[in-house]
Amino acid sequence: MSASLKSGMPGNRDAFAAYLCDETALDVLRPVIIELGWPPEKCNKGGLRNAIQSLSVSASPNILMVDLSESGDPLNDINALAEVCEPGTVVIAIGQVNDVRLYRDLLASGIHDYLLKPLSANALRDALTQAQAVFMAPRGGEEEGVKHHVSTAVIGTRGGVGASTLVTSLAWIFSTEKRMPTALLDLDVHFGTGALTLDLEPGRGLTDAIDNPSRIDGLFIERAMIRANDNLAILSAEAPVNQPLMTDGAAFMQLQEEFKHQFEMTVLDMPRNMMINFPQLLTDVNVIVLAAEMSLASARDTIRILSWLKTNAPHSQVVVVANKVQPGAGEISRTDFEASIERKIDVIIPFDQKAATNAAKLGKTFVDANGSAKASAAIKQLAARVIGASEEDEGDAAAGKKSLLGSLDLKGLLAKKKSAPVAEPAE
Repeated sequence: MSASLKSGMPGNRDAFAAYLCDETALDVLRPVIIELGWPPEKCNKGGLRNAIQSLSVSASPNILMVDLSESGDPLNDINALAEVCEPGTVVIAIGQVNDVRLYRDLLASGIHDYLLKPLSANALRDALTQAQAVFMAPRGGEEEGVKHHVSTAVIGTRGGVGASTLVTSLAWIFSTEKRMPTALLDLDVHFGTGALTLDLEPGRGLTDAIDNPSRIDGLFIERAMIRANDNLAILSAEAPVNQPLMTDGAAFMQLQEEFKHQFEMTVLDMPRNMMINFPQLLTDVNVIVLAAEMSLASARDTIRILSWLKTNAPHSQVVVVANKVQPGAGEISRTDFEASIERKIDVIIPFDQKAATNAAKLGKTFVDANGSAKASAAIKQLAARVIGASEEDEGDAAAGKKSLLGSLDLKGLLAKKKSAPVAEPAE
């Protein structure tokens, strides 16, 4: 059976390679590898960092097993691994952290599976068999059908909190690192910075759409949108300041409908006034990123917007982000901020003026220009949260599609062979 599975592996790359931190894990893995017909010398000593170093100078295998045990920042290191892995590589992570949140974030980052130490031969065999099956799956979505479209809106609680910076960086991550065909719609028609941040001319596509909603179709989208890269297209505008926005919102709704057919991800840069004037724009939005700062005014407006969203977009998952955070420099503390909004902040993004200036000078998104910055790592964490939240929502709604917690039960994560049960996320 393993021989037929191996025949489905693409290209001339090695079928398998592993990078594990300790001999005990390697001793469990090697017999399973031999059983599957792979050479045991592909089991290497050393964890995720060693894998990144090795794969930066050699082709990645079809199936890659990496040990996260010695990684201080697994999600950031996984993103570094993605940069040296060839498309199509199936990654199985191994670690000793028993945490549902980590598991979900790893899946959102593109990891195929996560196994807990101590390893068992049966758990390894099952995980590798499932990984092999990925290459035997029908191409072209014969069984999966149409891919689920994800729509994300980013709303700033105040001007200057950096919502537009988050929009362009998220769109870049989704399109480049996640390889998702992505549409960026900048709804600040007069003063939007989406195209400017990407060093592009906005064109007339958005203003033409507003003036003639009936023209909006697939061909219009193809011609009107400006390409930032192979997977990212942007629709933005710099409408004359002396021309008020005259629309009932129909054009924006039609654009979002067309995006569903041509992209996997839509990212909306939504100013507060657009949210208030056109609440229908959130009808099909899966995830709302609410960008705030640690100030009294932002806390007040976060409370008001969260209340508004509960009434007008109850179907959307809200992710609260504190942006440009400087320890000890905020008007109010994180504890007081969270107490006032009556919920936790989901992601903290540190202030980094030097990195922001560097991005502006290069004409790149913040994350693209500053890959190693702590703020970039936090924005990548936000991207993983967005995808994880949307997949959970899809799983709850789609027939036959299991939620991520359902996947935990299905795969027996952390529960196989009498290992400790997975701790439920604290509420």
